[in-house]
Amino acid sequence: MTEVTPPAFDGHRALHSPRISFEFFPPKTEEMERSLWETINRLAPLTPNFVSVTYGAGGSTRERTHSTIARILKETRLTPAAHLTCVGAPKGEIDDVVARYHEIGVRHIVALRGDPTSGIGTAYHAHPDGYQSSPDLIEGIKKRYPDIEISVSAYPEKHPESPTIDADIDTLKAKVDAGAARAITQVFFDNDLYFRYLDRVRARGIDIPVVPGIMPMHNFKQARSFVTRAGTTVPTWLADKFEGLDDDAETRKLVAATVAAGQVQKLAKHGVDTFHFYTMNRADLVFAISHLLGIRPNGAQKAA
Repeated sequence: MTEVTPPAFDGHRALHSPRISFEFFPPKTEEMERSLWETINRLAPLTPNFVSVTYGAGGSTRERTHSTIARILKETRLTPAAHLTCVGAPKGEIDDVVARYHEIGVRHIVALRGDPTSGIGTAYHAHPDGYQSSPDLIEGIKKRYPDIEISVSAYPEKHPESPTIDADIDTLKAKVDAGAARAITQVFFDNDLYFRYLDRVRARGIDIPVVPGIMPMHNFKQARSFVTRAGTTVPTWLADKFEGLDDDAETRKLVAATVAAGQVQKLAKHGVDTFHFYTMNRADLVFAISHLLGIRPNGAQKAA
């Protein structure tokens, strides 16, 4: 991996007290729910800016996402952000979902087009009576609820369906014009990709925060399969670090923590002050990495 030394991050303040956010997915079983809440309780004292809960393809986890969000609001002091896609549903149905969220107090939505119902890599077809794209969805939300903050996705290596990186940035610009306030990146492992992407985004006049998405690789083989389908390059140097560890979970965890911690510390060194962690509903590595960033429970933080 090559290493660049970019200027101070996008003109923002130097890193003193990093801002973090966490992503969870709604549990499918009682056991998974217990595990999720152990994770939430472990990470909550780190006082994240927000925590997001994902939304399955075609709305397949809609009720579980809603119930998880509702419980977070009821039982914690965390600020939840609900993922929402426009796949496979008419506008009225999506509008009802947003209305339910707004009614229980949700004021942050991660608005996404969503993957094709037939799976990543297949052709996307919008619902004939639905929102046609993520900018269309964002505009619909903001028109009805201007007090809802919208986060969106960004792709340092471009979305798999975009013909070029410039076309992909055109889509991001359309999201911003529709009302997006923040972009969260797809996972990346080469920091140069992020900084180059950020340069191109800023050159287009897009000035919202572009938050790096970080995924500790608890299970390298599974994670590699998932992220490559979403367009992320897994460098050879990274694969080499996990070689021979298929049956050694403890060492894999140590290697994963070292890799992710090194990535965020290098980003922080170059002035990045906000990170979004894809937790995979596990707390251990994310908690350790946050500690290395100087983030302590209950707000007792030190400069990294």
